Amino acid sequence: MWKKIRIAILLFILTTVAQQAWLDQGDLTWKDNFYIAVYPINADGYEKVSAYLKTLTRNDFEPVAEYFAQAAKPYHLGLRRPVEIQLGSQVNAVPPAPPVNTTMLENMIWSLRFRFYAWRHSPKVKVNSAIRLYLLYYDPKTHVVLKHSTALNKGRIARVNLFGDRAHANQNLVVLAHELLHTLNATDKYDLANGQPIYPDGFAEPSSTPRYPQKLAELMGGYVPISEMKSITPTSLDETVIGEKTAREIGWLK
Repeated sequence: MWKKIRIAILLFILTTVAQQAWLDQGDLTWKDNFYIAVYPINADGYEKVSAYLKTLTRNDFEPVAEYFAQAAKPYHLGLRRPVEIQLGSQVNAVPPAPPVNTTMLENMIWSLRFRFYAWRHSPKVKVNSAIRLYLLYYDPKTHVVLKHSTALNKGRIARVNLFGDRAHANQNLVVLAHELLHTLNATDKYDLANGQPIYPDGFAEPSSTPRYPQKLAELMGGYVPISEMKSITPTSLDETVIGEKTAREIGWLK
């Protein structure tokens, strides 16, 4: 009896995942824009971070929508506003952290746990959102360096680590936009071993002569390459572009 129940549950999960994957892929035709809900979370529990979150408005995230509108123009997408950002209510529960030493099974279990978390913690917004970003804010005085953020393209959800301080607002938006692209199937274009952008796909201007220093960062490359062994973090979205390979991955370029 229990064996049949376990099999039924497994089949249900697999069917749901397959159906979600089919729906997600269909979205990338970009016939309509994507509505995105962002949910702030005080990951530290510090009062300073809490005070900062109370100041957030939808306008704080509007530069991301404007950035995507400008970035899409060279690819003739045909949408004036490819994405719309909605600020949801603050969420108190922290989403499950991804496993450190990963196996395929551990990743699968975490993925299911994260999607279950998102199902339980998605306060209503004005328009149903295809993408949900959980923004985990930390006090920069106690967290000098943040762990890597994580996103799932299956289910289109992300766990985004940010600094809970107005001084970091522009760089926060770079991280947010990077993870947003991950939910749309974009891949990282930097070397995981050293963080250096990978040539040519991780370069904003791969054909420039001389190759270094670059002036901008490819958004999924993450950094502005200064030399073969050195790169710097872009200070705002104005210092980034969406390159051709990324555009192809997210359906902007066929």
